[in-house]
Amino acid sequence: MLRRFASVIAFGVGLVNSLAAAEPMPTPKGVREAVIKALPLIQKGSTGHMAHRTCFACHHQAIPILATTTARSHGGRIQEEELPKHLRFIVDFLDRNRTNYLKGRGQGGQVDTAGYALWTLEMGGWKPDKTTAAVVEYLLLHNKDLDHWRSAASTRPPSEASRFTPNYLAVRALQTFGTKEQKERIDKRIRVVRGWLEKTPAKDTEDRVFRMWALKRVGSDAKRIQEAAQELIKTQRPDGGWAQMDTLKSDAYATGTALVALHEATGLATSDPIYQRGLKHLLATQREDGTWYVHSRSKPFQTYFESGFPHGKDQFISLAASSWATTALALALPADATARKSN
Repeated sequence: MLRRFASVIAFGVGLVNSLAAAEPMPTPKGVREAVIKALPLIQKGSTGHMAHRTCFACHHQAIPILATTTARSHGGRIQEEELPKHLRFIVDFLDRNRTNYLKGRGQGGQVDTAGYALWTLEMGGWKPDKTTAAVVEYLLLHNKDLDHWRSAASTRPPSEASRFTPNYLAVRALQTFGTKEQKERIDKRIRVVRGWLEKTPAKDTEDRVFRMWALKRVGSDAKRIQEAAQELIKTQRPDGGWAQMDTLKSDAYATGTALVALHEATGLATSDPIYQRGLKHLLATQREDGTWYVHSRSKPFQTYFESGFPHGKDQFISLAASSWATTALALALPADATARKSN
């Protein structure tokens, strides 16, 4: 039903007209080549983070690993030996904070960092253990007197500026790594957060993406998810992409997140004209080196370092954008039933 809804909305608001439908859409060969071209620098930048830092990074690890594991699941070849290194790096980082987690104290980035870290472990096939249970405990204790989790104080747009992103991440973490002993509190917390999600409006693309995705996670009814999808679909630009804000141009970060979330949360088919036009935009804006460039809007507070990914001081957002774009492209390829999963 959600899939049919998305197509109806697209035609209703004029996003897909007869002229656009007649335009040549991306070919599987072109999509696969784009994914293959993107992966080497994504993996290089992600690995480069571990050589310079001891902390987990959403932009250099979470989203790149989303891209690589999605690509692998759709027939892409990745550097298999690097994934276990990332998982151990992340677990060691979380384990150093275990005592604080059990007291309701987090780490830099608060819920955003903790949530992205557990999502990354989930993608890598990590099994629940004492460390993941401690992070879940932190999520249950943090902001427990509020009806939602607050975003990180650093406010680095777009990935750490939305109020909806940490709520999606936290709910996903609770559902994936919560223990039997924590289940009753988890269920109660999710019911409270669902009420906040359903009544709170979204303001930009990051909001619309993660609000819709979170509504699906907390079990909101199909009508609410459809309405959230409609809000996001209506903001697709004539060039097929999405912009981070209404005043900005389309970019790979916003476009990638929108396509991935619409596919995962609403079941929008990758063959749907909406998705295909998004892919066309991504293919048209991919650079010769396989990356996508996005200008940073955040004020840096970390010491700059070269990870091996291009675009200088815009590399953090560009790596995340390239990873979201690659994920969206990979989802459009046939699934590989023989793809190996990490333990």
